[in-house]
Amino acid sequence: MHIRTGFPYDTVHEDVHIPLADRTRLYARVWRPLTDESVPAVVEYSPGRLTDWTAPRDWQRHPWYAGHGYASVRVDVRGHGNSEGVPGDAHDVDNDGVEVVNWLARQPWCTGRVGMFGISRGALNALRVAALAPAPLRAIVIVCPPYGMGGAVLAEGTHSRAATLLAYAARPPDPLYVGDAWRGLWLTRLEAVEPAIEEHAVVEEYGAIGAAVLAVGGWHEPHRDAVLRLAERLPPDRVRGVIGPWSHQYPDRGLPPGPAIGFLQETLRWWDHHLKGVDNGVMAEPLLRSWISESHPPATGCAELPGRWVGDATWPSAHSTLVPYALQGAPVIVDSPQHTGLDAGRFRPCGNDADLPPDQRAEDAHSACFDFPVTGGEPVEILGRPRVTLRLRQDAPYGQAVARLCDVAPDGASTLVTRGVLDLAAGQVHELAAIGHAFLPGHRIRLAVSSAYWPWIWPRTGAAETGFTLDPAGSRLELPVRHPGGDMTKISFEAPEQSEQSEPLGVVVPVTLDEPRPERLVIRDVAKGEWRLDVDPRPGSATRLYPDGLELTEDALETYTVREDDPCSAHARSRWTIRFHRPELPWDARIETRSEISRDRAGFRTLDEVVCRDGDEVVFHRTWENLIPHTSG
Repeated sequence: MHIRTGFPYDTVHEDVHIPLADRTRLYARVWRPLTDESVPAVVEYSPGRLTDWTAPRDWQRHPWYAGHGYASVRVDVRGHGNSEGVPGDAHDVDNDGVEVVNWLARQPWCTGRVGMFGISRGALNALRVAALAPAPLRAIVIVCPPYGMGGAVLAEGTHSRAATLLAYAARPPDPLYVGDAWRGLWLTRLEAVEPAIEEHAVVEEYGAIGAAVLAVGGWHEPHRDAVLRLAERLPPDRVRGVIGPWSHQYPDRGLPPGPAIGFLQETLRWWDHHLKGVDNGVMAEPLLRSWISESHPPATGCAELPGRWVGDATWPSAHSTLVPYALQGAPVIVDSPQHTGLDAGRFRPCGNDADLPPDQRAEDAHSACFDFPVTGGEPVEILGRPRVTLRLRQDAPYGQAVARLCDVAPDGASTLVTRGVLDLAAGQVHELAAIGHAFLPGHRIRLAVSSAYWPWIWPRTGAAETGFTLDPAGSRLELPVRHPGGDMTKISFEAPEQSEQSEPLGVVVPVTLDEPRPERLVIRDVAKGEWRLDVDPRPGSATRLYPDGLELTEDALETYTVREDDPCSAHARSRWTIRFHRPELPWDARIETRSEISRDRAGFRTLDEVVCRDGDEVVFHRTWENLIPHTSG
């Protein structure tokens, strides 16, 4: 990582309040170049708390944009961080975003041209605001926007995210920045907090998006198909896409898997063209630039994957053709034990040591497997969405199967390439998640089909819970095989660089003698036939000391249990403890949350509890219990 210290412009930053029409004020930090001329503005609009939680990341990129001649703005959405109001629904957040864009465009230091960028929910906010088409918004850059998983009923992904969002929504404003009003703002916020089961999916009103969209994703995060949908459905003069080998992170941070790219330089080209009118060739780039990984050993973490970049002028790619692989053999009963899926890896990898799936041989042993050797001297290179057609016999009109595509090395090691959850009520043909991968000669392409995938997917509890019979006759795998010689353009990116983390960062992580908790730990109770997966969902260190005096401590543990012969035994539980401490004020605010989900034949049963303390005083305590009835088995 190159840390840049010299820029075309010196910069200054200040914290401001952005007033909304309903008199709510949003907290914002503005980095600006020192110049008498007006400049375009780019804004990151997110619930992530700009004065603490996202501060290290913010200082890597916002001063960098300001140093290149942009007003770079970070805004906390209403009801989060130090913004006023209560956590709103998507409609509130979207409309507030339009007001933010218009407010920025009116400032005397702004040219009236605005861009938005963000990751995860910040990316979703940018895309949804763009669908409302405020006139000053000319371009957006979105990284890993949330995207649905079809008809699958997610377990780990939904529970983990919902439990985290509940804990994060209960965090207080910081009195160092809002003064004595912090407690009243916090209590008002807490009264409006509600558990959420799902995030809002990516916007589908593509025709309403007038801004130019640069969509970025990673093959190792669950929402990469959003990039492909946008590249496929937006006019080609308004969209470009990049998919690398990354996890759910900005692709310049150097977190595994890599290689990282010069993301800031790439986005600067996007801003320069669309906000300043610079003819820099950014729209002459291929519609989609994709990383294709080569065969590699299975590993839960990998600094860099082998592979190469390719470019496509259209999507779906004109260089790829669906090639069928017919399944062979006699009919086979697929009745996987309920703990099949414990080696799935983290649903939303963030660059941690235990994020990626380990060797899949144990999972393959619980699945029906069909192998296809890679013969000859050339690899089989795929780019796109593999498809499977399965001919099944089952006892109910509904059910689910999980199909995994694996790369099996000559020594038998099985590396997960991609996967898909198949809703058997939806028909016979199913798409797996898109991927770019090259199977090397001497390896085997493996399709593995199971009837369970816990804790990614909730077990079925109806008549089809005993599995199904898969008949290879009439079943097939189709791979989007890329033609040799299809690459006419050499794709390359600059090396990553960021701005120097000057004041108020960096953040200090205190040394501790405590033994670190495993990120993912599997425990088996042999007598009960019960399996438990313990997951540490925290994306960073437990305690962080900020230069402004804040001590922020987080502790969390997710637990997923299931008995191998009982789909109704599946249970997910999450506990969070968060402490904000400023000894000099003094200020000591604590949040404790508990979230649980189980499923029986009646439906999903959820329990959520929030306890908040100001010092030793309990200022808020609420419990929610709900039953969400089944719509099918």
